[in-house]
Amino acid sequence: MRNLRDVDSTAIAKNIILFIGDGMGLTTVTTARILRGQQKGNSGEEYELAFDKFQHVALAKTYNTDSQVGDSGACATALLCGVKGRFETVGLDDKGVYNRCESSFESKVFCLADWAQTDGKSTGLVTTTRVTHATPAAMYAHSANRYWESDDKLTKDVPNDFRSKGECKDIARQLIEDSPGKNFNVILGGGRRHFLPRRELDTKNPENAGRREDGRNLIEEWQRDKKSRGLSYKYVSRKRELDKVDPMKVDYLLGLFSAGHMAYESDRDKGVEGEPSIAQMTRRAIEVLRKNPRGYLLMVEGGRIDHSHHFNNAHRALVDTLAFEDAVIAALEMTRSDDTLMVVTSDHSHVFAFGGYPKRGNPIFGVDDKPSDVDNMPYTTLLYANGPGYNHNFPTGRENLTSMNTEDKNFIQQSAVPRRWDSHGGEDVPVYAHGPMAHLFRGVFEQTYVPHALAFASCIGPQRDDCERRRQSYHRQLIECPSPHIVEEHAYSAANLETSRWYIVITYCLSLLLMKYKRT
Repeated sequence: MRNLRDVDSTAIAKNIILFIGDGMGLTTVTTARILRGQQKGNSGEEYELAFDKFQHVALAKTYNTDSQVGDSGACATALLCGVKGRFETVGLDDKGVYNRCESSFESKVFCLADWAQTDGKSTGLVTTTRVTHATPAAMYAHSANRYWESDDKLTKDVPNDFRSKGECKDIARQLIEDSPGKNFNVILGGGRRHFLPRRELDTKNPENAGRREDGRNLIEEWQRDKKSRGLSYKYVSRKRELDKVDPMKVDYLLGLFSAGHMAYESDRDKGVEGEPSIAQMTRRAIEVLRKNPRGYLLMVEGGRIDHSHHFNNAHRALVDTLAFEDAVIAALEMTRSDDTLMVVTSDHSHVFAFGGYPKRGNPIFGVDDKPSDVDNMPYTTLLYANGPGYNHNFPTGRENLTSMNTEDKNFIQQSAVPRRWDSHGGEDVPVYAHGPMAHLFRGVFEQTYVPHALAFASCIGPQRDDCERRRQSYHRQLIECPSPHIVEEHAYSAANLETSRWYIVITYCLSLLLMKYKRT
C-alpha cells in the first residue's frame, strides 16, 4: 500500500545527505533488521529498518578498475567523485597508481564536496572512523595510497624531492590546508593522532602520542585559519563539549573524539567524558549546516561496521549497523522530504553469510535448530567465508560450540578459510533513496552513478546544465526522450561521466512521462 501512495518528487534537492555503512552488504542489513526486531520483543524477520521504508531501492556494482572485489578507498571515490579508480587509492581516476605519488599529479578528480561548495552550499562529514580514513578521505583528499594519513607513513614511501616541494601531502594536511577540506563546516570523527606532532601527547589519552614527523599541530593550524578569516569556529574532543556547542554561534566545527578510530557502539563510553554516538554527531552536524539558505551536503559514515566484519565479530557489526540506523532516524526527524534527498548505501560488502534452517524468531546470534549432519556439532546461523574465525584442528575437526555463549559480544564467528581478517565481498550493495528525485535510484548501476545522480537532483557540478534544462522542459510540458538506439547504447555502463549523465537523463525523462500519464 505504501507504494500506491508514493509520488515521485522532481523538486530540486536543496540538501543532500549521503549515508555510507562501510561494509554494510545485504546480509548485514537483513540480520541487523532481525536483531532490531528481536530487541523490540518480536521474532524479528518482519521488522523494517528506517531506510527499508525509503521509496526507492537499487543495487550498485562495487568493483575497482583493477580489482574484482572493491577496496574502501576506491569504492568511496566512486561514491563521492563519480569515477572508478584503482585499489587502495583515494580521489584519483584510473591513471592514479597505488603508492606512486607522482601518478596523482594528473589523476586528481573533482568530487561532490567541490561541486557543493562551488554552488555555495555548506559541507560536512561525520564518521566513526578516523576522519582521515579511506571513506571520509575521498570527500576531500587525492592520494596514491589511502594509508598516507599522516606524514609518518608518507615519509617511508615517497621520495623527499616530491615531499619537499609540497607536491605530495598526507591526507590530514590536505584536510586542513586544501579545498574542499579546509572549507568544511563540520568535521566529526576520530583520528587526533594524525593531527598532532609525535613529541606531543594526546591530552585525553596520554599514552596515545601524535604521529606527525613534521612537528606540526594541525588542530591548532585549523583554529588559526578560521580565526584569521574572521569565522566562528569550535574545536571539541569530548561528548560534553559537543553537547555545549551552540550551532547558531558556530559555523565551523571540528570534533576529534579519539586518538584512532572511535569506539564500537557496544564498547562506547556513553558518559559526558566519553564519545558521542553517530546519531548525536549527525544531529549536531545538521544543526550547524542547515543555517545556510543555499543548503548543504553531509556525508555520514558508519565506519566500524566494516572493522567488526574484518574480525569475524558479527555482534559488534550488527550493533554498529543499528547505531548507523539511529543516525538515519535522527536525520529524518530533522529534515523535510520535499527539500532533502537522503541516500543510504555501502561502499562494499563482506563475506558474511546467514544460513541454516532456523525456526522463526531464532536468536540472530544463536545456532541452528539442528547440528551439522556431517560432524554432529552445532553451528551459528551467522558465518564468514574467510577470516580469523577459522579454527580447524585436525583430526578432530572444527571447534565444538556446545558450551560456548555465541551471543556474547566478543564471540568470533567461525570461518571456512583462515585469514588474519576477512576480505570484502564482491557482490552488489543496496542503495536506498528518499526525497526529491529519489526515483533516479532504481535498477542496477555502477557505483559511479550515485554522485552524478545526487548532483543532478541538487543542480550542482557537472549535472547543473542538464538538471536545469530538463526541469525547464518539464515545466513547459515539452519532454524530449532520447531515441531507443541511444538508450540501448548507454544502458549497460556508467563507468564514466558521459554515460552516467545519459543514464540520469533517461531515467529522469521516463519518470516524467510516467507522471504525465498518471495525471491523465
